[in-house]
Amino acid sequence: MFDLILRGGTVVTPQGAGLYDVAIKGEQIAAVTAPGVVPDEQATAVKDVSGKIIIPGGIDPHVHCAWHMPLPDGSAVTSGPPEDVSRAALWGGTTMLIDFAARMEPKPMTQVIKERDEDWVGKVYCDYAYHLMLLGDLEPDLLAELPPLIEGGYPTVKIFTTNITPSRMGRMVHFGDIWELFKVLSAHKGLGVIHAEDNDIVMHMYEKLFREGRTSFHNLAEVHNQLSEDLSFRRVLRLAESENTPLYMMHVSAGTGVQAIREARAKGQAIYGESLHQYMCYTQEDYKRPNGQMYHTYPSLKTQADQDEIWRGTLDGAINCVATDEICCNLNMKTIGAGIDDTTGGNAGCEPRVSVMYHQMVTKRGYSLERFSDLVSTNAAKIMGMYPQKGAIAAGSDADICVLDPTARGTIRAENLHETDYTPWEGHPITAWPVMTLLRGKVMVEDGAFFGDLSDGKYVKRAIPQSVRETPVV
Repeated sequence: MFDLILRGGTVVTPQGAGLYDVAIKGEQIAAVTAPGVVPDEQATAVKDVSGKIIIPGGIDPHVHCAWHMPLPDGSAVTSGPPEDVSRAALWGGTTMLIDFAARMEPKPMTQVIKERDEDWVGKVYCDYAYHLMLLGDLEPDLLAELPPLIEGGYPTVKIFTTNITPSRMGRMVHFGDIWELFKVLSAHKGLGVIHAEDNDIVMHMYEKLFREGRTSFHNLAEVHNQLSEDLSFRRVLRLAESENTPLYMMHVSAGTGVQAIREARAKGQAIYGESLHQYMCYTQEDYKRPNGQMYHTYPSLKTQADQDEIWRGTLDGAINCVATDEICCNLNMKTIGAGIDDTTGGNAGCEPRVSVMYHQMVTKRGYSLERFSDLVSTNAAKIMGMYPQKGAIAAGSDADICVLDPTARGTIRAENLHETDYTPWEGHPITAWPVMTLLRGKVMVEDGAFFGDLSDGKYVKRAIPQSVRETPVV
């Protein structure tokens, strides 16, 4: 006896898209069959999803919940908690988030994870995981602590190659320490997660623009520029090549970064690229719009040519995942900084991500449903070590499912979303929208109603497969 059958939708499976029924028992998908093979009597509930598109629940591999947010006056606030972000994510068809357990001061990583758990455990509607984040100088004792964590379910480690702004000193990891970290990652089946910009170029441009009095945020693209991404990506990729270390390059914003990834993959390096939907929808010209800070994250938006190269990367394998760099805050907080050194990064983007990418990929550019599903879900599951538990509609996989209505029409409006009082995608066309989201078999959202509980979200321990670590398989 099945608990639920989703009947008659166009289902994106690992073998391709087609008309199927999806049978669910407990928390897992029990069967994917031709329509009508399983009679209604063999299920507790049957839902007709004819005309709908069924994809694996979205996976956002780059979010920041309950995150330290500096203010221009030197004080700080905390961004929206997992409760707010996960609720919005589920409304938008996303069932899995990966945040960060950041070591902000010298302390054991086990303590960092324990403290991060206090923000998340029992306080989140969807499933989640953490990247470990290391900042500043990496002591030998810290590196020695990593192997059991990497092998015990926390296999991704993030570092910065820049301090980002002059007011955020202490983030950058020096290349000698990165080299030692890469040795650990390679030896213990980990994956490096990289924010790569050239710190010398970035800080030089801050000094230059301050000196010239061009300090408005409208000039951010000159600071976080294409050359910075080019130099840093190539240096990091070469270091990874020397140690056979697999890498995931976060928030690729420039064509130079796309090209560096493309060239490394052509040599057989296990390198994967992530971009953000703001880079794929907006350019530095959008900073000139009212409240132009809405469109910003770090690194900055860049030119139309850079955006075009990112889109080419989604077709040739250089860009594998579309994330958000989620920061949940209100419009006042997002726009409170107006300078090149104090503009708030991140965006409230989890909820509209799947729908925005459906319009941009399937409707506007003619991408297949399979490629769309890969970019918003399946590739992240594979790269981050969760597949096929996550990211697949297949027997034995978690029943994490997004049901899209491809007849939905309209535009995105902040007043219709569930996270905060603004959206950078205000007015963006809708050509599909989630009408049902399931998390491990439980209907969390259906036809405008939310059924989640804060005890529903579970931590997902991960392991990066050998195939992903050895060659670019995604």
